[in-house]
Amino acid sequence: MAMQRILKKNIHLSNTLFSLTNISSFFSTSVHHDFPHNLQIPPFDYVPQPYKGPLVDEIFAKRKKFLGPSLFHYYQKPLNIVEGKMQYLFDENGRRYLDAFAGIVTVSCGHCHPEILDAIAEQSKLLQHATTIYLHHAIADFAEALASKMPGNLKVVYFVNSGSEANELAMMMARLYTGNLGMVSLRNAYHGGSSSTIGLTALNTWKYPIPEGEIHHVVNPDPYRGVFGSDASSYAKDLQDHIDYGTSGKVAGFIAETIQGVGGAVELAPGYLKLVYDIVHKAGGVCIADEVQTGFGRTGSHYWGFETQGVIPDIVTMAKGIGNGLPLGAVVTTPEIASVLAQKIQFNTFGGNPVCSAGGLAVLRVIDKEKRQSHCADVGSHLLERLRALKQKHEIIGDVRGRGLMVGVEFVTDRKEKTPAKAETAVMFEKLRELGILVGKGGLHGNVFRIKPPMCFNKDDADFVVDALDYSISKL
Repeated sequence: MAMQRILKKNIHLSNTLFSLTNISSFFSTSVHHDFPHNLQIPPFDYVPQPYKGPLVDEIFAKRKKFLGPSLFHYYQKPLNIVEGKMQYLFDENGRRYLDAFAGIVTVSCGHCHPEILDAIAEQSKLLQHATTIYLHHAIADFAEALASKMPGNLKVVYFVNSGSEANELAMMMARLYTGNLGMVSLRNAYHGGSSSTIGLTALNTWKYPIPEGEIHHVVNPDPYRGVFGSDASSYAKDLQDHIDYGTSGKVAGFIAETIQGVGGAVELAPGYLKLVYDIVHKAGGVCIADEVQTGFGRTGSHYWGFETQGVIPDIVTMAKGIGNGLPLGAVVTTPEIASVLAQKIQFNTFGGNPVCSAGGLAVLRVIDKEKRQSHCADVGSHLLERLRALKQKHEIIGDVRGRGLMVGVEFVTDRKEKTPAKAETAVMFEKLRELGILVGKGGLHGNVFRIKPPMCFNKDDADFVVDALDYSISKL
């Protein structure tokens, strides 16, 4: 009888709350086995759908069989993520995780943001695809809105599908416009993995041994690990030397991220871009800002990363956060530089398609409406302040850097030698996942935590990340 009463009670619960599947998962999102009581994921008023699809082992087996062997996955036991809502993700068991990496710095406004979903759905019902051989208002409206966010004469937009594609197009523009071939990028940079952009990328883990063309990598103005510390003028002199001794004296262009993403959230030495842009212009080149990760208010202090260095580039590339998860990228430049592409047919089948354009325009509107830039500044300064306090407590933290919600924490076994704490970082990475936090890893040695969440991430989330990191370090 007692068992029947319990069963009846359970059935009643499943009807009135959500479903038996989700009752267990509800508790699994809130209760942890042996973790301190204060380490609870912040409350969130959302119940995921019961998941009825294939489970992790079946998916992993299929992935290994049918997808390329170059794919890698995070965590010793890979996660099967089945649903997302704002700054949170849910696995196949309904367990909730704080997403502090935003699908590799791509989900800007939040997972499945209702206004962006609505814009995508409404456009999908009317017209999914037509290409630019016909007129459609979505691409024109989106281009106008994007151009309005740009300083100076950066008024002409080319839409593509990814950051690699955007950087490839920008490099072609630079070469056509200047009549020069040589491109300059920074060591520790990441600008894509296509056969052209792989040359601009300067981290051996991401480079295949193929011809790179005329590409030069100069010393990285890294204030923490760089040979000249924060001395921008010494790094700029290295670039000048490289042009004088390593090229014909003329270059096509220079490209840089303002805060290097894959390289481990490395912010360039203050004042560097101003000096370098002058040198590059004198050598006949154009200057390209890669805003794939730093754009759209993520740095908090500015809408674009390059603005933190007080410069206006000749060409700006963007992707990732521009679409909140849609395959979308763009290149914005001046009418003069854009005109060089008119000598031939330049066409992109999916670039600026109606669905992505409608979604992209909704992203811009949501960022403004929800004041995400000032939110990033506010939450980011709180996060950085707490991480810097944690650095005082734990010797293993060598550096805390970044701005807004573009943050890096570098771990070292020896602060003087700055020896990368590779093994320890891997252990903490797993521990954070157990606690319900998903961060990114970066840097050549994988010893940097990249904290770059959706821009709706709040101070409670920030506190949870820092407290969990504190606990993880104390357990090493």
